[in-house]
Amino acid sequence: MIKPHVQPTGHEVTFGDDEIIVSKTDPKGIITYANQTFIEVAGYTEEELLGAPHNVIRHPDMPRCVFKLLWETIAAGNEIFAYVVNLCKNGDHYWVLAHVTPSFNAQGHIVGYHSSRRVPDRTAIDKIVPIYASLKKIEDSNPDWREGMREAEAELGRLLESVGMSYDEFAFSLVQCV
Repeated sequence: MIKPHVQPTGHEVTFGDDEIIVSKTDPKGIITYANQTFIEVAGYTEEELLGAPHNVIRHPDMPRCVFKLLWETIAAGNEIFAYVVNLCKNGDHYWVLAHVTPSFNAQGHIVGYHSSRRVPDRTAIDKIVPIYASLKKIEDSNPDWREGMREAEAELGRLLESVGMSYDEFAFSLVQCV
């Protein structure tokens, strides 16, 4: 499936605090499973999602460097928690706190990835939006997208170093404790 050009509407949709968006992919990121919540929130049919690259829901405002960090982490056999803004089929968007883990076969080889996504804390999203906007601006300021991504990745690294946290730790530090 070729990703259609979808123009973001700027309209945010949400899903229930008790709902979980679940998807599974093969090692190359091709969707092999999508639960009903994913189908309903993203606005695609199951037939459209199965066999499609997971980036079919990639929002253009999402910094590439965060996806690079995510893919490097899971390809190394580790899990990651990440804030992600996704794009619906109709151009609306939705925020998630994604927990992405590799799936292993009996020999210990990665055979795919599993992602469970929950409604994120609104306070955390309010804090991550300007950070992601800054990273995206760095990426977009370089005519070579790869170099722009490297520059944004370095900036993200500096931010994490300045707070003395991994990305996961930083993500959880954004949640307002009550």
